[in-house]
Amino acid sequence: MRVVLAGGGSAGHIEPALALADALREADSSIQVTCLGTQRGLETRLVPLRGYELELIPAVPLPRSVTPQLLTVPGRLAGAVHATGKILDRLEADVLVGFGGYVATPAYLSAKRHDVPIVVHEANPSPGIANRLGAHLTSYVFTGHPDTKLRNAKYLGLPIRRQIADLDRFALGDRARAHFGLRSDLPVLLVFGGSQGAKSLNRAISGAAPAIRSAGVQILHVTGPKNAAETAADGPLSSGAAGVAAVPYVTVPYVDRMDLAYAAADFALCRAGAMTCAELTAVGLPAAYVPLPIGNGEQRLNALPIVQRGGGLLVEDAELTADWIKNTLLPVLTNIDQVAGMSEAAAAMGRRDADRWLAKAVIDIVAAEKANRSAGKAVEAPAVSQQQRPATSSRQAPAQPQAQQPGSLFTPHSSRQDGTRQDGTRQGGQPPAGRQQSAGSQPTSGGGRHRQAR
Repeated sequence: MRVVLAGGGSAGHIEPALALADALREADSSIQVTCLGTQRGLETRLVPLRGYELELIPAVPLPRSVTPQLLTVPGRLAGAVHATGKILDRLEADVLVGFGGYVATPAYLSAKRHDVPIVVHEANPSPGIANRLGAHLTSYVFTGHPDTKLRNAKYLGLPIRRQIADLDRFALGDRARAHFGLRSDLPVLLVFGGSQGAKSLNRAISGAAPAIRSAGVQILHVTGPKNAAETAADGPLSSGAAGVAAVPYVTVPYVDRMDLAYAAADFALCRAGAMTCAELTAVGLPAAYVPLPIGNGEQRLNALPIVQRGGGLLVEDAELTADWIKNTLLPVLTNIDQVAGMSEAAAAMGRRDADRWLAKAVIDIVAAEKANRSAGKAVEAPAVSQQQRPATSSRQAPAQPQAQQPGSLFTPHSSRQDGTRQDGTRQGGQPPAGRQQSAGSQPTSGGGRHRQAR
């Protein structure tokens, strides 16, 4: 089985794709996985690090408004679609799985032309242009958010790394705290703003740090690689601080092992990207979410269901101040029972096995598509005598093919004949039985877990 993944650009597109790749190989080590990307995306670094093949195609960003650049899109898009088609044919792809972003648009269009089954996964509650297009080209559409409105969509959850999905925070807690130089007997607030950090979070936590430490709460602060020099780890402690020992405030520019950071923490202060929300709920870590104030507001929508069910707090970026932390967040951090209840609520929202469920769906879809194609050929076979049947393989063109027509980007235009009728339409198209399973019947994560008082 040969799977092509289109999820380049940002980590939010790449990480779910790589989590699916890992799950596919876990299910069947013979599955061949290839990722599509562009030269400008993070995939040029992340994909090879995870041991997967990367094929590059031209980047075609779609302007969000009417500008002169819009006039150049059709030509550049056609070039990217052609380049993708050559890759799909060379790899003899059995399925194309897209996660949105620059890479997904030409990938969807090319897969449609070359008669490769399409699977779409949308992580956010507000679908992007690429996945809205993809949802009109296939009936196999899955979402990582329960409130996403997308054609043919079924809620599945967001695939995350097994390193996170399998994390037992409490079994690893003491070792994780020792790794960061934290004490084992005091609660920990984890502060992070994504791979580049977040200046508004850094400013607010720096101003509130003395009060937090005086209350006996440790801080593990991931500042971002460009912001480390702006954040002072040391601050005055009041005489009422926990005993005479210092309460650690540890700053690091970047964390490669987020599983250890999650295991060390009791609560988080962070942005609300789709991957962040998925990982925190999977491990049952409650958080104060600070949505990014730019974009289409999707980060607020990511966190809202978690907050509404008691798994976190929500504060707008403009309202995040040292005073808000001291007056609103700190009373929560020092209430063990409240943190425990929020941990339970967060875990109830988590989906630890979305990667495995999506892998199963992809495998079932490929099997169903192949079965439909075989059934279609069996029905048509009696109409052709042995003398008339051309001696070609299932992936070769007939001996005397008709002249190919250029068609449009949506026109099936493949040299492979095993998946089309004589009128050019696809065989079957019904989703596999496994895909009909409702979201409610899929396993969710176990009950929430919180660090016991020491």
